[in-house]
This record gives sequence, structure tokens and C-alpha cells, in this order.
Amino acid sequence: MVRIEGGAFRMGSDEFYPDETPVHERTVDTFELDLHPVTNEQFAAFVEATGYVTVAERPLDPADFPGADPAELVPGGLVFSPTPGPVDLRDWRQWWRWGAGASWRQPFGPGSSVDERLTHPVVQVSFEDASAYASWAGKRLPTEAEFEFAARGGLDGARFSWGDDEFPDGKLMVNRWQGSFPYRNTGAAGWVGTSPVMTFPANGYGLFDVTGNVWEWTTDYYAERHVPPGTVAVDAETRPNLLAAASAEPGSRIPRRVLKGGSHLCSPDYCLRYRPSARSPQADDTATTHIGFRCARDVA
Repeated sequence: MVRIEGGAFRMGSDEFYPDETPVHERTVDTFELDLHPVTNEQFAAFVEATGYVTVAERPLDPADFPGADPAELVPGGLVFSPTPGPVDLRDWRQWWRWGAGASWRQPFGPGSSVDERLTHPVVQVSFEDASAYASWAGKRLPTEAEFEFAARGGLDGARFSWGDDEFPDGKLMVNRWQGSFPYRNTGAAGWVGTSPVMTFPANGYGLFDVTGNVWEWTTDYYAERHVPPGTVAVDAETRPNLLAAASAEPGSRIPRRVLKGGSHLCSPDYCLRYRPSARSPQADDTATTHIGFRCARDVA
């Protein structure tokens, strides 16, 4: 892990997407953060030691899906599938599909494997799965503020985790989509999809893959704009419950958390979110081929 000395910083951005606003000052205490996202090899050790079964591997309860054919309620996760050509980028369902049988062991469903990807970030893990791993490891998941502070690497207000120039000296600094999304990807440093952790340069704090490669879970509930502490006039015990309820999509009771860092699917023409201030909502029970995590730890 890397020790991150606490301090104040400007969180958010007013250059890109509305949910990154408003820019405001936040302070974090000193903490430790994993050098890189948790890998398949590390997650496998956790599963072997504990017998843990991920959300994507568990049977689905018909009571949670009223009206659905029980025969179709098969465990799995969301799998990215490139389209044959250009499509309407407003409809994400054109490149995401339900992958029956998909899990961290076989991210794209039966027939896929992580045997040759042990040093890649683990994917197809839900918030519950990530939290369980962190607890087993004697750690926890980071807050959104901690993740953004660490991802900035000491560059307060910079667009990227390495500065304002996306390609310093013409160099690709991050695993993100190369080509036209969602149908043509020529690969980042030869990698289409996830890449082994530490393939791309570390930021100023020595952290790898804090942007790009995989989105990463944080503990914060999602809101359409930043809600700095103190802006909601309720007591400390009530605030999390209100934020959890407000984070869910209309018609759903499942809270959504903030994902940070962007992923290999981020593209300048669709999702320019491989930046420290970028954020994305995801329901706690969701597992996909582009979401992973890393752990944090308090410093005594």
C-alpha cells in the first residue's frame, strides 16, 4: 500500500460533466491506498481462504423480479459486446448484454477464463463483493474524496492524474478505448480490454491505474451533483440513509455508489471519464466486465 498524506484539495471539475460540479474544497486525513486495483490472483486467494460466493454467482430470487419467468433468472453479470458498426451512443443497451454464467472466474461467461489474466484487475465484482474482500484483508473501501485526492497525485485541479496534457511527449498514459466507440478498438499499448496492473505509468503518489483500466468502487452514495458535508441539514446518523435512498434509480430500492477512475471502455467521443474528478453511478448489486476495486486503510 501507499501512504497518502492528508490535506485539502479542490474536488470536482466544471469543465466536463454536470455531476462533477460544484468544485469545492475537501479535506482528507492521512490514509493508505492499494498500489493498484485488486487482481484476479489476489481475489482468488480470498475466495480460496473463505469460500466466498460473489453476488454474480448466487441464485436469483424470483421474489426480487416480479413477473419474470423463473427459468430465465440465471446468475450472471453485464458483459460488454462491441457493436458491428456505429450506433446511437444514447442507448447503452446496444453494447451491454446480460451474460448468463458470467462471474469473476469467467468474466465473459462460460468458455472465458482468468487463468491467463491473473495480474489483471478482478472484474464482475459488486459493491458487496469488494467490501467482503476488504474486510477479509483488514482494510476497507476508499471514500470518493480519498480516491480523487489520491488519483490527483498532488496535482490539485489538473485534468488528468498526470497533468493537463493528455499525451505528454506523445505518450499514452492510461488504458482507455483507442478508436471509435463502441465498435472499433485498436488497443491501448496492445491491450483490448483490461491490462495487467502497473502496465501504464504511476501518478505522482506512485499509484497505478487510478484512471483507466477499470472503474473502482467507493463507499459514497451517488448524487447528481456533489453534496459536500454540511450542506444537508440533518444529523450524522440520518444523512447516510437519506443519501442512500436518493441515490437509487427511479423505481428501484437498490442504492447506487460512486465509481471512480474510468475504464478501458472510456473514449473521448463517448465517456471522457479517465480523469480524477470523473464519477459514475452504479447499483450496489451490479457486476460488469469493467468494474473492479482497490482497498484503503486508516493510519493510526
